[in-house]
Amino acid sequence: MAPIRHNTSADPDVPDRSPVHDPILDAVRDCVLAVGVRRTTLTDVARRAGVSRMTLYRRWPDVRSLVGDLMTREWVGVATAAMPERVPGTPLRPLIVDGLVAGVAAFRAHPLFRKIVDVDPELLLPYVLDRRGASQEALLALLEEALREGHADGSVRAGHPARQARSLLLVVQSFTLSLRTMTDSDDPELDDEAFLAELRTLLERTLTP
Repeated sequence: MAPIRHNTSADPDVPDRSPVHDPILDAVRDCVLAVGVRRTTLTDVARRAGVSRMTLYRRWPDVRSLVGDLMTREWVGVATAAMPERVPGTPLRPLIVDGLVAGVAAFRAHPLFRKIVDVDPELLLPYVLDRRGASQEALLALLEEALREGHADGSVRAGHPARQARSLLLVVQSFTLSLRTMTDSDDPELDDEAFLAELRTLLERTLTP
């Protein structure tokens, strides 16, 4: 399954504008991991990235918008990396299930995600309660494409691809954000791995024709 490609554009003050290798996004990531979002300033980011504050202000009005772009880069990167490459002729459903389960595990282990959940959890609330963010839109596009291919090869239950994709995202988002409220570390039947196995079962039964 091909990963999502990103558009790039030239900027005389930032040699590499690819989101994967953007020195400004790398710098804000370092700042957030060090002190959290609330204590990160545009001055700190500019200093780490080796650019002027005006360069930042031309692209982002504040730290929150900058962190939003960082989250989009990181979350989409995690999701695309979790999706196995498809061997021609193989059905899509196992790849979708494997990718979603691996994605939940990877998100929960991601240092930026863990830092935000532990220090600045309110940053995630708008994307849980009020609206979809850029990273969610990108993940939905990736899921919809995979589901359409699964419909075509007969391995995924027929249905409205956008509705199916959004339903799947609701499920895996819940496991990602809330799993630790349900696990008991001293009970192997209720640990992370047991719940990820349960997630796999849920996804398989949801997608099987």
